[in-house]
Amino acid sequence: MINKQTEITLPILKVSGLTVYQGKYLAVRDVSFKLLPGTDTAIVGPNGAGKSTLIKAILDLIPRSAGTIEVFGRPISRLGNLRNFLGYMPQNFIFDRSFPISVSELVALGIANRKNSFFSSFSFWPAKQEALAAVTAALYRTDAYHLRNQAIGTLSGGQLKRVLLAYCLVSPRKLLVLDEAFAGVDVQGTTDFYALLNELKREQNWTVLQVSHDIDMVSHHCDRVICLNQTLVCSGKPEIALSPQNLLATYGPGFSRYEHHH
Repeated sequence: MINKQTEITLPILKVSGLTVYQGKYLAVRDVSFKLLPGTDTAIVGPNGAGKSTLIKAILDLIPRSAGTIEVFGRPISRLGNLRNFLGYMPQNFIFDRSFPISVSELVALGIANRKNSFFSSFSFWPAKQEALAAVTAALYRTDAYHLRNQAIGTLSGGQLKRVLLAYCLVSPRKLLVLDEAFAGVDVQGTTDFYALLNELKREQNWTVLQVSHDIDMVSHHCDRVICLNQTLVCSGKPEIALSPQNLLATYGPGFSRYEHHH
């Protein structure tokens, strides 16, 4: 378990000198940063800047060439059961849309310590009742309960994002990693999703690390920003990291910041 003292004295995530190659291409170079508990940090940068590569390396999904990654005070490769406290929403959730699994069944797969199976967790009645209650609560909280019996292949992009958020919510998490979680969602849907994410972050005391292209949303909703273009250009509070000078250094000339109006 993660004790209170560990939460207070250690950052949730510590990345030191991270370098990643994709084949012969240097995708991420010597990146270092920390995430403090309860914060919401966005990674921004142009296409090809290494944002998704950085996320995947942090999650130990791809190998790194140099550097160290610690989550909850432990090396990422030795998290063990603590990995259950880490939630991940990928940019593209790729699956066979003909696969016969319902929304409720997908969300139930997010229940930790169930031997990785929705069906095995329902092998006896108390476990079934407990799992059903957790799934129902997560779907209600993400405004997706009405979708509970739908096949996941029938969901729209925005609906699927809410279901994946319910998947993360169904078990206790400490760190939530979002890789372009709002890709394919319209402006109003993104605004609503950010509002829900902020509510859940406060309620659950989540630490959030997210990749985003939406500078306006990031400036309004995130505590800190990391500007990345292969290497770390700058980091800090939005009003500092997203200054015109830092955006120019990150994106280069010709970058135009789009402002949402509601």
